[in-house]
Formats: sequence, structure tokens, C-alpha cells
Amino acid sequence: MHTLETRSHFRREVGRTARLAGPLAAGHLSSGLVSFVDALIAGHHGTATLAAVSVGTALFWLPMLAPMGTLMALPPAVSQLDGAGRRADIGPLFRQALWLAVFLGLVLFALLSLAPQLLGLMGITPAIVPEVTAFLNAVRWGIPAFTLYLCMRYLSDGMHWSLPTMLLGFGGLCVLAPVAYVLTNGLFGLPELGAEGIGLATSLMFWLQALGFALYLARSMRFAGLRLFAQWDWPRWHTQRELLRTGLPIGVTITMEGGLFAVTALLIGRLGEVQVAAHQVALNVASMCFMLPFGIAEATTVRVGHAFGRSDRDGLRRAAFAGFALMLCTQTASALLLLFGHGAVASLYSADPAVIALGGSLLLYAALFQFPDGVQVVSAGALRGLKDTRVPMWLAVIAYWGVGMPIGAGLGLGLGWGPRGMWLGLTAGLSMAAVLLAFRFRNSSRTIVLPEAASPDGSSP
Repeated sequence: MHTLETRSHFRREVGRTARLAGPLAAGHLSSGLVSFVDALIAGHHGTATLAAVSVGTALFWLPMLAPMGTLMALPPAVSQLDGAGRRADIGPLFRQALWLAVFLGLVLFALLSLAPQLLGLMGITPAIVPEVTAFLNAVRWGIPAFTLYLCMRYLSDGMHWSLPTMLLGFGGLCVLAPVAYVLTNGLFGLPELGAEGIGLATSLMFWLQALGFALYLARSMRFAGLRLFAQWDWPRWHTQRELLRTGLPIGVTITMEGGLFAVTALLIGRLGEVQVAAHQVALNVASMCFMLPFGIAEATTVRVGHAFGRSDRDGLRRAAFAGFALMLCTQTASALLLLFGHGAVASLYSADPAVIALGGSLLLYAALFQFPDGVQVVSAGALRGLKDTRVPMWLAVIAYWGVGMPIGAGLGLGLGWGPRGMWLGLTAGLSMAAVLLAFRFRNSSRTIVLPEAASPDGSSP
């Protein structure tokens, strides 16, 4: 009888996690499709444009990962408050998170303004430096809007409402695709901007998404009781410090993983246009595959955090296992797609036979790390639900930069294996992270101290 009850609880948890993760995964997939659309338009404009967007995207997303991760302190904080029945505290926390988002956006704008000056020092092929610079100078104007959008999205996700993330994500694509195509190719009498046109279209999309989310939160009855915009709050150091204490290690962790991919792109940038373009093809496809377990990981964060807030140890472990079960399904599908469809997928991005051949072979390496990538991201999401972020940060440093990067650089550059060697390094780093983070959650879920009591209002939604 107990076994049947346990299975029933687990099935319900899988259903709840799936309902939350579905729109989140779709929203993340729309984010991945942003890079897909950018790469598709750039690739058909020319191999040099695709190479420039590849390097520019790496330089754009690498610093962006830190604020993204830092603001990811919001979903577990909101879900724990919701689980504990302290909904009145969510509005003040959100307003402090908005201040943090503004600050991070301005810092990122300044850093990206300086990035073009470093291209020569990085050894980037001189032929694509002007296009990379134009892309970065255009896309930086959307950064403050993007950090504000993330803050509003994470608030909604933490409240178990992820539909706006999906709708605004795909809505942004409806703006990006036609505007980027027109600006890149110079249609309707406009100048042909190449990579710069893609950067401008991306910035416009970020601003429209931020404004759309703010309007929704202000008018939605679902959030009316939280009084999100009811008053003006100046920054409060105590709340900011708590957000940073949880969020900065998340930011570092995500930067460690994303940095592994971004630096790999920059190192491959030394090898030539074809290698850069092929890497961009494979990286873009792998990134889209990653968006599915990433959405599941965010849902797992919220479900684990809610169970933690109501002092339910069995519930938080069920939430994590539900996330792992869903992740196994998505990663199996992704691995099979990459294994059997790598050539056809690569041909969507470019008409250059050399780019298609190399890009398709790299997708086979991407198939190798689908399962370790899924395990590490869901483990990290479950740990975020417990606000256990500092030790996972160091585990990520060890996995990605103590294992993944040395192996990739040694094989790819030292032994001359090129992009294929670099992708073997990615596989090694993700596999190590999967092992370390999974064991960390196993131990933390057993030993973490739960809140003394849960509010009767904190029943599971």
C-alpha cells in the first residue's frame, strides 16, 4: 500500500513538474531559436557573416551569463516564500530584484562596449573583426531590457506561472526573423548591414519583450495580490545582499559552463572561417537541445523550493526525481535526432559543403553529451531550489575548467585535432559536472536543515 501511495505521489509530481516545465522549455527553446534565426540569416548571407555572428554571439553571451545566473536567485526565493505562505513578502523582494537587474544591465552594457577592443588580442581572424564589432555595438543596446525581462520572467516562473515566458519568447521571434532578414540583406531600399542588422533586430526584440512583460504583470489579476508595482522602493542593502549571496554563485556556475563553450568558440576562431562557421552550426543546434532540460531544471528549482518552504523533505526529493525522469525523455529524443539527422540539420545552416561536413560531424559529438548535460543541469536546478549554490559553483569550476578546457585545448590545439578535439573536451567537462552535481544533491537533500514549520497556506499548488 505504501509503495502504491509513493508511486501515486511521484506521478502527480511528474505531472506538476511537466506542466510547469512545458512552457519554460518552450520559452527556452524560443531563446535558442533566436540564435538559430541569427545563424540561419547570417549563414545564407555569407560564410564570413556567419563566422562574425558566431564570434559576436560568444562575446555577447559570455558576460551575459553572469547576470542571468545572479537573477536566477529569484525563482527559488519566490517559490520558498510562496510555499511558506509568505506571499506579502514577494512584492518587496521583486522590486529589489528590479534594481539589481538595472545595475547588472548597465554593467554589461559598459563591458560589451569595451569588448571590440579585445578582438585583436584574442587572435580572431582579421577578416571578420569589422563585422564582429558592428554586431556587438548594435546588440549591446538591448542588454538593459534583457536583464529587466529576466527579472520579470523569473518572478512569474517562481509563482508557478510560466506561460508568459513561452508566449513572449515566440512573440519575440516573430519580430526578430523578419526585421533581421530585412536589415541584414538591405531590402526595401535600406542599407545592407550584414551582422550589424542582426544585432539591431535582436536589441529591438529585447525591448519589446521587456515592455510586454511589464504590461502583463501590471494588469494581470493573477499577480494583483502581490502588489508588484504598488509603491516605490529604494534599494535595500540587506535584501540585495541576500539575493547576491544566492545568485552570484549561480552566476559563476552558469558562466563556468557557458564560458567553456564561448572560449571554445574563440579558440576555434583562430583556425579559420570554415571551422568557426561549422562550430557555430553545431553549437547552435546543441544549444537548442539544451533548452529543453534547462526548462525542466528551472521547473525543478521551483518545485524543490516550494517543497523546502513547506518543510517537506520527501516532497523536495520527489520533485528532483520527477525532473530527472522528464530530462531522460528529452535527452533521449535529442540524442537520437543528432545521431541520425546530423547531416540534414547541418545543411539547414549553410550551402558551403565544407561547413556542412564539419558541422555535421561535430553534431555527433553533441549527441555524446546529451545525457551528462541533462543530468548536470537538472542537478544544478534542484540544488538551486535548496539555495545550495556555493559548493556547486566550485564543482563547476573543477569540471569545466579543471577537466573540460584542458582536455579540449590539448586535443584540439595541442594535438591538432581541431574542432573535434575541442568538442571532446566539452563532453569530458559536462560528464564530470554531471557526476559531481548529482552526488552533491544526493547529500544535500538528506542533510539540509528544513524550516521549522510550514504555513497551512503553503499547500502544494
